[in-house]
Amino acid sequence: MELQVINNKPQLRENLIVTNSLSSPGTGEKRETRITPFIEANTNEIALSHLKGDCIIPVFAKDNEQVIAHQEFIEVAMECAGSVFPNECIEQPEIRVSHQIKGRTPDAIHIPAKDLLDYQKTIYYERMAFIIRIPSITTTINGNNLSLTIGGVRSYNKENLFSKKKLESFKFFIGFQNMVCCNMCISTDGYKNDAKASSAPELNRSILKTLRTYKLNEHIYGMEELVNNSLSETQFAQLLGKVKLYHFLPKAEKTQLPTLLLNDNHFTTVARDFYQDKSFCRAESGEISLWNAYNLLTGANKSSYIDTFLDRSENAYAFAKGISKAINGDSNYRWYLS
Repeated sequence: MELQVINNKPQLRENLIVTNSLSSPGTGEKRETRITPFIEANTNEIALSHLKGDCIIPVFAKDNEQVIAHQEFIEVAMECAGSVFPNECIEQPEIRVSHQIKGRTPDAIHIPAKDLLDYQKTIYYERMAFIIRIPSITTTINGNNLSLTIGGVRSYNKENLFSKKKLESFKFFIGFQNMVCCNMCISTDGYKNDAKASSAPELNRSILKTLRTYKLNEHIYGMEELVNNSLSETQFAQLLGKVKLYHFLPKAEKTQLPTLLLNDNHFTTVARDFYQDKSFCRAESGEISLWNAYNLLTGANKSSYIDTFLDRSENAYAFAKGISKAINGDSNYRWYLS
């Protein structure tokens, strides 16, 4: 199924962006900071220019061949987006990083840390996540504007940098971002959780394949279906209790159920937001639509670390869809409601 433009006019909420007078690390440039980032955890937002101008590139120790750098991954994704969506509005990437690795130049070997000059400091980030919005392709679900978005995750800690250069691992997705809360909505067919590449051209081909095979309309239809099913407060409490039991089930029983990647901390946040979230809490009747429950899951997932964020995002959608089917008695997720 080919990708289709849902709406030619951007529908981004203006109040999602504020001008920040603080400069991004090492760049000196002013950044636009989004009130609600797509991932939080222990991440910081940086500019692409910071990655390109201020960060060193790790290498494979045994042959000194460089890894595919974070900025290369992002630029390849932007190139692919422009190729698949040549007539659409494509925003600059929003980039978040964690696990900063610091070093120093050889001439600074005996200098105390407090006396180091900027040119004597080296840094790179072990983990990086980014998204690129395409705001000219949007849809609306239950009054929420969703913008088509692509993005990816790269974790150098997943590579054996003490070996020779080999195929490197990347995670890439195409899906939607709910602009009410900036939560990511990712489906299975729009997610590549282990793309392998040893060069930028190989990575380009893998990303293009994911973009071109993504079933946009099916994803939208799947999310719209969530609006039509609801859980009572009692059912929701039952669901939360079974989720807690899931992680302690005997192995033989656990393997009979679909994998659940979200943990107790995520569902504690979901339980709180069932009552307190301004956009997706329960209705006055005590019921909650599965669309709202799904957004509570994706909101809680923002506390995940970068290297687990996309896997859990995709798993949250599978879980919500499974519970939707379980309400009608047609799913191996029935255990959560029994």
